[in-house]
Amino acid sequence: MSVSEKVAYLRGLMEGLELDENSKEGKLFAAIVDTLDDVASELSDFEEDLGDLDDYVEELDEDLADLEEFVYDDDCDCGCCCDDDCDCGCCDDDDNCIEVTCPACNEEICVDIDDIDDDGHVECPCCGEVLEFEIEDDDSDEDEE
Repeated sequence: MSVSEKVAYLRGLMEGLELDENSKEGKLFAAIVDTLDDVASELSDFEEDLGDLDDYVEELDEDLADLEEFVYDDDCDCGCCCDDDCDCGCCDDDDNCIEVTCPACNEEICVDIDDIDDDGHVECPCCGEVLEFEIEDDDSDEDEE
């Protein structure tokens, strides 16, 4: 039974007592039941607002989850940030990957040679620190021979 239903029941009990509404006791009971009715009405409004807020928070939570996925899972193809526990295969050693330990976050990462810019810089996918590499030109070695 809801609070409004309980207040309506109390109002019915009060009316069943057939109290004189002009007597002190009649005025008191009528005021109490009226106050309870107002409280029940406001409580109903609060419950409705709470339901709306719950829906809104749920939407925000979903949006935040999407945003976190976009921001944090963009480090490599599977979002693992070259974690040692990764079994995805995207971080396997190959000719274009250099394994290094970032001096800022101490994470072991795989740097794809193609991601290194012309100045030898690349950002750590875990912390964003700019790492510097010396680039050796393979063409110059072939020209010297």
